Amino acid sequence: MTSTLHAELGDTLYRAWLERAPIAPLSARDDGLPLADAYRVQQHFIARRIEAGETVVGKKIGLTSAAVQNMLGVHQPDFGILLSGMHYVAGEAIPIDTLIAPRAEGEIAFYLKHDLRGPGVTRAAVLAATDAVGACFEIVDSRIRDWAIRIGDTVADNASCGVYVLGHERVSPDALDLAACRMTLDKNGERVAQGIGAAALGHPADAVAWLANTLGELGVPLLAGEVVLSGSLAALIPVTGGDLLEMHIEGIGGCSVRFV
Repeated sequence: MTSTLHAELGDTLYRAWLERAPIAPLSARDDGLPLADAYRVQQHFIARRIEAGETVVGKKIGLTSAAVQNMLGVHQPDFGILLSGMHYVAGEAIPIDTLIAPRAEGEIAFYLKHDLRGPGVTRAAVLAATDAVGACFEIVDSRIRDWAIRIGDTVADNASCGVYVLGHERVSPDALDLAACRMTLDKNGERVAQGIGAAALGHPADAVAWLANTLGELGVPLLAGEVVLSGSLAALIPVTGGDLLEMHIEGIGGCSVRFV
């Protein structure tokens, strides 16, 4: 696939995001969408948003839990870029018409105090580089119509990232067993999901290590000051206008988000 085609597909995704108008799967093209090409399309999509004034503030890991992989039929992790325009704080209202087909994930966010450069990054290295962890929502959203995605589609679409919501509480990971931390998630007062930290590739810090090492192969570090979303701890929860979501992670804290 040529760089011209990477740019063309990236522009297509950018317009779909800008206009909130979903498109047919890119993987349905005659030549498909190999993973390496999909990441190049993602880079162009993100570059368009940066040109429009956004800045990179972190990274996200997607497709870490078996529940999400099985739901979407995609069976390997991926990553995307967090931009300044994606960020909301806990309790803030998200206009539903700024999204296409949103679904909520409860996750553990890592706040980095040191750079992480792969290869060779371990769980211990991730924890040593982490200033704090906190509860967060990622609101995933697909520019691909009806979520009819394969791995190349979601990768090109910035790992289906929509927006994210950070809880107010931040705690040191030093005294926590992050794999055992239990999450509960309520929608409009009803329990709709629960999970544990181990859902994210066995341990949330292992997910961050996977990301650091994968990015390291591309010459890209995780940087001090960035936030890293380590992956969903349960199945995706569809949301619509009027919904209120509240989640709590044992030993870490909570996060809430409402849609209007």
